Amino acid sequence: MFYRETGVFKTTYATDMELFPLPLDKIGFAVCILFAFLIVPFFASHYLLVSIFIPFLVFSLAALGLNILTGYAGQLSLGHAGFMAVGAYATVVMYNRYDVPLPLALLGAGAITAVVGSTFGLPSLRIKGFYLAVSTLAAQLIIEWVITHVKWISGGVYSTVDIRALEFMGWKIDTAPEKYYVALVIVVVMALFAKNLMRSRIGRAWMSIRDMDVASEIIGISQFKYKVLAFAVSSFYAGVAGGLVVAVYYGSANIEEFHLMLSFEILGMVIIGGMGSILGSFLGAAFMTLLPIFIDLSISSISHNIVDLSKVFTPDLMANAKNMIFGALIIFFLAVEPLGLARLWNTIKDYLRLWPFPY
Repeated sequence: MFYRETGVFKTTYATDMELFPLPLDKIGFAVCILFAFLIVPFFASHYLLVSIFIPFLVFSLAALGLNILTGYAGQLSLGHAGFMAVGAYATVVMYNRYDVPLPLALLGAGAITAVVGSTFGLPSLRIKGFYLAVSTLAAQLIIEWVITHVKWISGGVYSTVDIRALEFMGWKIDTAPEKYYVALVIVVVMALFAKNLMRSRIGRAWMSIRDMDVASEIIGISQFKYKVLAFAVSSFYAGVAGGLVVAVYYGSANIEEFHLMLSFEILGMVIIGGMGSILGSFLGAAFMTLLPIFIDLSISSISHNIVDLSKVFTPDLMANAKNMIFGALIIFFLAVEPLGLARLWNTIKDYLRLWPFPY
């Protein structure tokens, strides 16, 4: 009764093609937007903005880029953190050295990363699956080596490059709410673009390649064109996310922040959130952002109220608890719910379609 298609009449073609065709979807989206724009910046503390909401937005964008490639186009990548590093350093170079306005620097970083990602995506025409994953793993290693050893980009081995004070058209962006707004606007625009893109001819071509590449080629879909395009779009999102990491989150670029483990974490966000789902990218990023905080609070609570875990487990084991739980969760979701948290949300919607008469 709450969530139903019956009774929703579509009298025009434009109505039929609406992004959110059902009233409850429109209301839910409007509530989320109002909450993000009007509630969070004014009522959230500095800690919540800097440590939770901004990283959540940035890594949601990164997960969305990988979801486009893996969830919609069916191409696996283990080099997403490397592509983010390209975007991060491209943003710093354009913004610091050439005084490119921040929005153009982020777009330029995305464009440069798209070119790099397309180059490493060329092997996807000949290889796929595990072999393509190894190919993109090589991309991660090559990008790390180039950024580390080319002084013009990074300033030297493992050096840190600070980004200068953020400003745009005389507006100084130096508080946590202002940086939050920058990340929020970019993420909302790019998420809506991605949702529309998946409903277009390009999105349908990607899904046909994902479901059965041989059949899609037989009906005339160019495998080369759409696979390389998937890498380009995914890398563009990764590049912008990398630029945001430097601009509004870390405040500096260091190649050690874009290590291989980050690629696995973003892939984990996609798997836990739900492959082939825009919403799943946000759910997975939220889950992974809150997971370390939840683990720290749980360990602290147990140590304080039940038993001192520091006497039971070594400090090294405690420090790696997050990685172990992260790995266990990936196995759990792959075995129990391969479609991730997004599938659970769809199950709730299916229940609401029939409630209170489930027959």
